Amino acid sequence: KLFPEIAPKAVENFVTHAKEGYYDGTPFHRVIEGFMIQGGDPDGNGTGGESIWGKGFKVEISNQLYHIRGALSMARSSALDSQGSQFFIVQNDEDASKNLAIQFTPEKIIEAYKTGGVPSLDGSYTVFGQVTEGMDIVDKIAQAEVEASSQGEASKPVDPVTITGTKVLQEAK
Repeated sequence: KLFPEIAPKAVENFVTHAKEGYYDGTPFHRVIEGFMIQGGDPDGNGTGGESIWGKGFKVEISNQLYHIRGALSMARSSALDSQGSQFFIVQNDEDASKNLAIQFTPEKIIEAYKTGGVPSLDGSYTVFGQVTEGMDIVDKIAQAEVEASSQGEASKPVDPVTITGTKVLQEAK
């Protein structure tokens, strides 16, 4: 499920790329069990990809969307205006509610974080969607055997896990 009313640029970028087949054949190039899986780089190594506008765009931060388990979020470099085509899905399934500033977090979100998530990403990355079914597949991808990537982090799947195709099932009217 995507949230165009809260993160319009991220959703437009993702949907346009999906409809044009941009993600087809690209791997999940960064996989960290207990954290997230990342894809969307046509170069397949985490250094490439661009937005539909040909340049990076700024994060869309909201106090309505959180990095709970299954959150779909834009990846970026350290620059806040560097979002391009890469995205990640939060995979952590451990209770993350203990890491929250309780006085500032709605009760519903505290409950959601009990089933997993990464609260430290809130306020820094654009959440633009939520996996509503298929988290078993995300978990399976996260369990892939990994080796060091070109950046030295042990997060590159030994056997590539590739997106075979993307399909937009329904668009908001």
